[in-house]
Amino acid sequence: MVKQTKSGDLVMIVSHDQKRYFIHLESGGELQTHRGVMQHDNLIGIPWGSEIQSHLGINHYLVEPSLRDILLHTKRRSQIIFPKDIGYILLRLSAGPGQTILEAGTGSGALATAFAWIVGPEGKVISYDKRADLQELARQNLQRVGLEGRVEFRTRDISEGFDEKDVEALFLDLPSPHLFLSQVQSTLSNNGRFGAILPTTNQVSALLEALSRHDFDLIDVCEIYIRFYKPVADRLRPTDRMVAHTGYLIFARPVIPMAVQPNSSQNVNA
Repeated sequence: MVKQTKSGDLVMIVSHDQKRYFIHLESGGELQTHRGVMQHDNLIGIPWGSEIQSHLGINHYLVEPSLRDILLHTKRRSQIIFPKDIGYILLRLSAGPGQTILEAGTGSGALATAFAWIVGPEGKVISYDKRADLQELARQNLQRVGLEGRVEFRTRDISEGFDEKDVEALFLDLPSPHLFLSQVQSTLSNNGRFGAILPTTNQVSALLEALSRHDFDLIDVCEIYIRFYKPVADRLRPTDRMVAHTGYLIFARPVIPMAVQPNSSQNVNA
């Protein structure tokens, strides 16, 4: 079955030199670019993947944007977490449909968008940031892709604590996450997953020391590199640039040491 576009769809129009345009199809609308004008009515009801032309005769493809496409073109006032890191974050937090995920450090909303995408209509994302202007931008970015209903914003400093309890996954995108592990402990389920991202090794060291003090273990620290290749069969080789260090990822699980486990004071030989 060939799937076709319809009014209201978010579409990505890609020129042959990889320039991308994101639009919601609307009867009577038009996309104006320096490569020409395209009428929305000519784009509604055609198969996804179709090659189309502007009024100047310049060819483009019309495709459904992937999550990666959406994240890379997030409107931003602050540095976003890159898709290469987000993919691994989703994996390590076991993010999935129906879950509740909490983040602190909304920023421009790229990670909140990915969380909202993955938890589905039955899930929920709760995002904390003390800057209302950034949360407003994140809200606009979510509205652009129809995911705003899955995210709740809390505008305050998390030093005051989180409202939620027993959340399944919690991620901090803050410069000093080691200062907030008591708040994390009181919110994260004892079976939950914790993650953070930091730009420098001294910040990572501070977090590692704090994780040990707050009964977190099974800790991993990593960074992710990605290198693309020129997709030309007879001269396949790496592209001239690669996406290297963008941040250190830290993951940990809350644990209950034997000394504080329920009934640990009982005589095991009794």
